[in-house]
Amino acid sequence: MSIGDTRLEIGHVLFIDIVGYSKLLVKQQSELLRELNEVVSGTNEFRQAESAGKLIRLPTGDGMALVFRTNTEAPAECAIEIARALKSHPAIQLRMGIHSGPVNEVVDVNQRANIAGAGINMAQRVMDCGDAGHILLSKHVAEDLEQDDRWRPLLHDLGTCEVKHGIRVGVTNLYSDEVGNPQLPKKFQTLQKHRSRVRWAEVAIAFLVLAAVVAAFIFVLRKPTRSVLSVAEKSIAVLPFENLSEEKANAFFADGVQDEILTDLARVADLKVISRTSVMQYKDTAARNLREIGEKLGVAHLLEGSVQRVANKVRVNAQLIDARNDAHLWAQTYDRDLADVFAIQSEIAEAIAQQLQAHLSSTEKAQINTTPTTDLVAYDLFLRARQLGDLSNNPDAKGSLLQAITLLEEALRRDPKFLRAHCLMCEIHLDLYWEGFDHTDARRELARVA
Repeated sequence: MSIGDTRLEIGHVLFIDIVGYSKLLVKQQSELLRELNEVVSGTNEFRQAESAGKLIRLPTGDGMALVFRTNTEAPAECAIEIARALKSHPAIQLRMGIHSGPVNEVVDVNQRANIAGAGINMAQRVMDCGDAGHILLSKHVAEDLEQDDRWRPLLHDLGTCEVKHGIRVGVTNLYSDEVGNPQLPKKFQTLQKHRSRVRWAEVAIAFLVLAAVVAAFIFVLRKPTRSVLSVAEKSIAVLPFENLSEEKANAFFADGVQDEILTDLARVADLKVISRTSVMQYKDTAARNLREIGEKLGVAHLLEGSVQRVANKVRVNAQLIDARNDAHLWAQTYDRDLADVFAIQSEIAEAIAQQLQAHLSSTEKAQINTTPTTDLVAYDLFLRARQLGDLSNNPDAKGSLLQAITLLEEALRRDPKFLRAHCLMCEIHLDLYWEGFDHTDARRELARVA
C-alpha cells in the first residue's frame, strides 16, 4: 500500500501488559508469554474476530495489543474473557487498557497486516494508569458502553489521569464481583492524596484567620507521626550516586553502579525497593533533604554514595541512613580494580540486606552475585547506551536513541550473551517505534529479534 493509499479507520484496541515482567528471568518471561498467548487466543471474542479477518495482534515485548475491527464492545468482551480465564493462571498478573480511535492499516512487502495510529497509543496510556487486575477504559469507550444496560453496572468512573507528555485522559474502571480490580489505581490514590492536601490547605488558611498558631502547631505535630507509622521498616530507596571522577562524562558509570545495587536489592523479596524512575529526580546531592525524600518516597531507609573512577581503579563509597531521624546506620568505602566493580555492587547489596535484617534466600543470593557480563568495555557501552535511552521522552530524542543502538551493537559484538544489552536494544527499538520516530514494520521486527 502506498502512502497515498493509506486510510484512517476506527480501531477498537485492547492493550495488555504483564505486570512485573521486567523483573522476571528470561525463561520465566518466555513461559508467561506462552501462557498468555494461549489464554488470549482461546477466548471466543478473539477466535470470532480472527476467523472473520477482523483482528490484528501486535506483540509489545511484555504483552500485546489487539485491534478489533468489529464493534466497540469487542475489546471489553475479550478483556472479561481473559480475566475469567486467568483465574486458573495465577502467575500471570495483567493490566489492560481499552480505547477506540483512529488507526491506519499498513501492508508490508510480504502482505502482512500492521496497524498504527493514535488509537493504539491512547489505549496504552489508559492501561498505564492501572495496576495488576485493572481493566481500564477511556472515557470515549465508557460513554459508548453505558448506553447498554448490560454494561452500565460494570462501569465506575475514576476521573482524569495524567499520562505521558502531560496529557490528561478520562478513565473508567470496568469490574464486577467476578472480574476486574475494584481497588483505586495507585496513580489515582496519589492524585486523591494530593487533592486532599489541597483541600486541607484551603481549610487551614481559613482557620488561620482565627487560630494561626494553633493550626500550625497541630499540622507540624501530626504530619511526622503519620509518616513514621505508615512506613515499612524494611523499605529503602537507592539515591543516585555522586560522580567524583575528574572526567564528568563518567557520570554514566556512577549511575550504573547505583542501578546495579538497586537491581540487586529489588531481587530480595523481603525488601520494599523504590524504582529507579522515582529516585532519579534526586540526582542533585547538594539539594537533598533526606527526611523529606524518605517521607515522599514512603521509605524508612536511604542509600547514597559516590563513585570515583581513575584509569583501571575505582573507589565506591556507600552509606545507609535512617530517613526518619538522619541516623547513619552503616558506611563502607571500597578501593578495588575496575574489574571488581560487580563484586563491590553485590557486596553492598548483601550488606544492606543484612543491616535491614531482610531474609536472603540462596536463590536471591546467587542472583545478586551473578555478573551481567565479563567484558567491562561491553558494560561501559551498555551504560552509555542506557543514559541515551533515558532521553526517549524528549521530542528530539531520535538521534540519541539511534546512537544508543550503535553502542549496544558494539557491546553485543564483544559479548553476544550480554542479556541486559539485548533487553535494552529491544526497549530502544520499541521507543523508536511507539514514539513515532520510526513507526515501521522493520523497526518492530528489529525489536522482536533483539
